[in-house]
Amino acid sequence: MAEKDPFGNLRHSKEEEYFHKKERELIEKVRQRARLGEAAGVEDTTVLGHLEALGFDRDTVGLLHLVPLVQVAWSDGEVSAAERKEIHDAAAARGVAAGSPARTKLDGWLSKRPETAFFERSLAVIRAMLETLPEEKRAAMKGDLVAHCHAVASASRGILGLGPEVSAAEKEALDHIAGALSRTHEKAAQDVSGG
Repeated sequence: MAEKDPFGNLRHSKEEEYFHKKERELIEKVRQRARLGEAAGVEDTTVLGHLEALGFDRDTVGLLHLVPLVQVAWSDGEVSAAERKEIHDAAAARGVAAGSPARTKLDGWLSKRPETAFFERSLAVIRAMLETLPEEKRAAMKGDLVAHCHAVASASRGILGLGPEVSAAEKEALDHIAGALSRTHEKAAQDVSGG
């Protein structure tokens, strides 16, 4: 007669507990992605995956279109008080309230420069999202984003606003952003995936 495993029930119970935990985690991840998609106005699971990989969630995805502004502000090595104010004003216009998780994340970017790869992948995601819009709306949103970037670059014009409109580094960043937003759909998809 075979001996009964005295730990069999315990092992089975622990296995069930483990799989129930993993199932709950998966369900929560699906719910989080759905909330992110709703907040971003995006259904494409690939784009949503890239947003998650960049660290965006439902509370912070509204910052995506502010990333190029932050990139311009950091282009000359530091973020001036005037640039910070310009970015905070743009954030407030997008509904980012002081003390919110989004504002905290934005202030982190303004205090410590994000990696170049973060800026590049964010631009590629923005481009991929713009590509889904009708041509007229895409052009308007791109123009609006570039105008906000230019406002950030122009914010620190030197003493009494008498300095050059934008520095050489800021002009280079502006040109780069405008070019990245104008790439073809195929190139934008490659940029998003890092290819």
